[in-house]
Amino acid sequence: MSILIKNGRVIDPHNDIDEIKDVYIDESGKICDHVADAIVIDASGLWVVPGLVDLHAHFRDPGLTHKEDLHTGALAAVRGGFTTVCIMPNTLPSLDFFELIKDICTRSAQIGLAQIIPIASITTGMKGEQLTDFADLKEAGAIAFSEDGLTVKNAGLMMQAFEKAQELDMPIFTHCEDVSIMQGGVMNSGKTAEKLGLAGIHPATEDVIVARDIILAEHTGARVHICHVSTAGAVQAVREAKARRVLVTAEVCPHHFILCDEDITAADSNFKMNPPLRSPADVEAIKEGLRDGTIDAIATDHAPHTESEKARPFSEAPFGIVGLETALPLAMELIDEGIMSPSGLLELLSLGPSEILGIDRGHLSKGALANIAIIDPLARYNINPANFASKSKNTPFAGRSVKGKVVLTIVDGRIVYDNRQAD
Repeated sequence: MSILIKNGRVIDPHNDIDEIKDVYIDESGKICDHVADAIVIDASGLWVVPGLVDLHAHFRDPGLTHKEDLHTGALAAVRGGFTTVCIMPNTLPSLDFFELIKDICTRSAQIGLAQIIPIASITTGMKGEQLTDFADLKEAGAIAFSEDGLTVKNAGLMMQAFEKAQELDMPIFTHCEDVSIMQGGVMNSGKTAEKLGLAGIHPATEDVIVARDIILAEHTGARVHICHVSTAGAVQAVREAKARRVLVTAEVCPHHFILCDEDITAADSNFKMNPPLRSPADVEAIKEGLRDGTIDAIATDHAPHTESEKARPFSEAPFGIVGLETALPLAMELIDEGIMSPSGLLELLSLGPSEILGIDRGHLSKGALANIAIIDPLARYNINPANFASKSKNTPFAGRSVKGKVVLTIVDGRIVYDNRQAD
């Protein structure tokens, strides 16, 4: 059935559109100029935007599906306005062989919600010892290579990974953490860690590997994407590398530009993530990186864990928080702060990630498959984890008052989430 979305504020950075207009979707699911006998959606007062694209999520499937699986992860995605999600390879087993990558792609299509695109592991079993078969994994459907959750310690092996990726024109998504500096830390080093009696994670833990992997990318001509940037030093390293025309991109997560280590007033492990919440100065550096274009994307690092795991003492609980259903309203706080325009924010949440991946998403051009989120930018509510579609509820934002709610999500011309009658 054709769809007509009427009277919405269409925001499409790719086509430099920010105006009230109608959007037409034909029976094949593509955006077109006109349709007849259409389902009519009145978007008056709402934003009509390209579906959001998340570069960085963990769906725990296979192996840890009690925390999340492809279906619940995809449902959480469309509830958050995400129509495309890249999932990281640290599953059990890790995403390091052809059949498993193929299975993820097949099941994603069968689920029919957000498109789930696997990122394959750099090394076999994520052990950091032997490279996977990059060409084979690309053929199976992998979009990039990463060891997220871990860092490839051996610089020589990592250089070989960059060389292989460059040959295939595939990006490396790098988790930047020097464990020899980290030494068992659980939160940012500083006064708050000292007050809470918790081991700190020095910013150099991140900065050293960011510098290393930028250098390796520069020497090999490969594309490197820096995951979940959290330090002022990492922002500056990316900025300087871009000035040298290194093929580097970077993402940040909402928690790293909204919260800082001073917000951890009690040893609440829902505030425990890796990289950790950093200092106020780091937060300001990230905001400046967003403002000046150093940062290319906002990602969620959606990392589900069970309630019992997160109920452990801070030093023993796993790192990570969920993010797919909170990323949009949290990111919209950048608009209220005057850091981003609505169009600029959509570039970070949709167009920028699509360009990093090299996929035809993030825009509402005629002939494109209709991947669309319709958003009420003024809807104010308190975040309630009990309402999450995700199996896991681990978030430090419970009870936070936010603005901006996804009303409807369309994937390939099909309405997959409709919140118009809710509340």
